Amino acid sequence: MSDTKDSQESQNSQKSQNSDKGNGMTSRRSNPMEVLRNARTQLAELTGMAPESVSSFEQTDDGWCLEVEVLELARVPDTMSLMASYQVDLDSDGQLTGYRRVRRYERGRADAHRPGGR
Repeated sequence: MSDTKDSQESQNSQKSQNSDKGNGMTSRRSNPMEVLRNARTQLAELTGMAPESVSSFEQTDDGWCLEVEVLELARVPDTMSLMASYQVDLDSDGQLTGYRRVRRYERGRADAHRPGGR
């Protein structure tokens, strides 16, 4: 019985591999965790800065849009380190299509309160 099970698993594996060949793209849509990991990795490779967190994440008509927090300049004490938020745009396959810095701030500073909740 195990021979039958093993051959069935082998056939399923081959079917899966063959369905991914074609044009080099998979037919399944990336899940959010894969998108987050890939976006952080791609941004780090392009900027040379390690992302610390993702503060915003949404799916768009064209793919994904994230806001990623990175350490731009380490200082002592750490609360004085210079941080930055980057807007990162990805296509529907999770490939980075663009990024831009949207703000810089000291790690220990809270956002200023603005009237109207914004």
